[in-house]
Amino acid sequence: MGMKYIDAENLQKAFLAGAKGLEAKKEWINELNVFPVPDGDTGTNMTMTIMSAAKEVAAIEVPTMENLAKAISSGSLRGARGNSGVILSQLFRGFTKEIEAHEKVTVTILANSFVRATETAYKAVMKPKEGTILTVAKGMAEKATELVTEIDDIIEFSKQVIEYGDYVLSQTPEMLPVLKQAGVVDSGGQGLMQVMKGAFDALTGKKVNFTVEAAGGFVHSGLEGIKLEDIEIKFGYCTEFIVNLENSYNEKMEQEFKGFLESIGDSIVVVSDEDLIKVHVHTNDPGLAIQKALTYGSLSRMKIDNMREEHQEKLIKESEKLAAQQKAERDQENINEQEPRKTCGFISVSAGEGLDEIFRGIGADYLIEGGQTMNPSTEDMLNAIERVNADTIYIFPNNKNIILAAEQARSLVEDKKVIVIPSKTIPQGITAIINFTPDLSPEDNETFMTQEMSRVKTGQVTYAVRNTMIDDHKIQEGNIMVLGDDGILAVGDELEATVIKSLESMIEEDSELITIYYGKDVSEEDAVKVKEKAEEKFQDCEIELHAGGQPIYYYLISVE
Repeated sequence: MGMKYIDAENLQKAFLAGAKGLEAKKEWINELNVFPVPDGDTGTNMTMTIMSAAKEVAAIEVPTMENLAKAISSGSLRGARGNSGVILSQLFRGFTKEIEAHEKVTVTILANSFVRATETAYKAVMKPKEGTILTVAKGMAEKATELVTEIDDIIEFSKQVIEYGDYVLSQTPEMLPVLKQAGVVDSGGQGLMQVMKGAFDALTGKKVNFTVEAAGGFVHSGLEGIKLEDIEIKFGYCTEFIVNLENSYNEKMEQEFKGFLESIGDSIVVVSDEDLIKVHVHTNDPGLAIQKALTYGSLSRMKIDNMREEHQEKLIKESEKLAAQQKAERDQENINEQEPRKTCGFISVSAGEGLDEIFRGIGADYLIEGGQTMNPSTEDMLNAIERVNADTIYIFPNNKNIILAAEQARSLVEDKKVIVIPSKTIPQGITAIINFTPDLSPEDNETFMTQEMSRVKTGQVTYAVRNTMIDDHKIQEGNIMVLGDDGILAVGDELEATVIKSLESMIEEDSELITIYYGKDVSEEDAVKVKEKAEEKFQDCEIELHAGGQPIYYYLISVE
């Protein structure tokens, strides 16, 4: 007997199984990265995106199409990382917009949701490229539309749609030559197919582990090395809960709620969207926080820990991290309160202590840790925007894989003007900030900074993690390779020689400045040797050397 519809309970299981299907294959998907760099992250980005939603979905005790749709859309939107993660979140957004008003999903509704998902994702990308996850999604949507008049069984319908999705995925190397030369299919498309296959397993009754780490816990980052005896617990109860909004709640009320929590405790985190509020507070009277929260709606996922009694190592370490982060946040909030709102502010993605110092030195107000090795999420961007007290905020992603997340965050902000400067590398971001002109309008500054950073050529020096062929360069595992703005600049066995070789391809007659940022795995002595070799070779250029401290990449080099 076939399946004529998917109800909310089945959809919940299918989504969680899809998330698990992707998570199980994330490292394999990472390895499909065209460039054989040690930070291939498509699988990781997509997994973190879907798991952000899966935690919300898993926490729903009584699933309905409406609450599942909101959890999937909101969770993936805020957790989206990297281009592939943002596109996946947009696919989910379109899909859920179509199903949220129905109690059951038939083949017709499912086909419509595939079409809407694809349309939403394509609209989110400024210049859609075929041969990617978008193409795979579109192929399945077209197949679903074709089958909808022929099949009314969900299982058979899904089976044929997935089979066609696999076929389209197999054709992606024919659409993108770089995939064909590297001998791989599109990694984002492969990730989408893993989600589909995991969901299909759940629908067909295959045994799947649906367990997902419960949502509601707050993951904090902070300083390591604080001694246990140095911790002073002023407020004894670590209190966490979710408020399911049922009454009016606006920005003014949110500030009042935060103010109330500050009057009874510290270490406060309040994150809200249109449907719920996540709350964390350290207080000596959890009941007061709970009573206040109940005026906004019902509570769920409540957790209260007595920190004076629970001295297990895990809890103490978490408290240390939380205290460090909250202190930094309070310090920033105090600065914002004491200083008048600025006309403009700068948020930059950075990776490495040396690069952090450089960005702060040229005026960055807030740094987001990340880059190639860990793409920040949309929520990371939103938190940064909230911290910068300015009318106009410029964001410098400094990585092509972070631009979409920044733009997604921009679309969610209403009380500040947010401008994303599409910097694809650290040197581009540095040049853009340096060329900010206070007398220009935000729009003119956007144009001018974007124009100036386009003059910067960048090379990123790392090593290969597998054998492949790219841009007619035969690459062996362990080779030093330099990634340029449009492909591979140089490949070699020796680090210094490969850097010089890449510079030879970057230097033009009018080139004036070479800047070299050396990473955490390069000694100052070795970096100086590279600089001296470059000075000897390129005598018409001024050469600067800086300690960047970035991981993975031995050197970041730029030519202007």
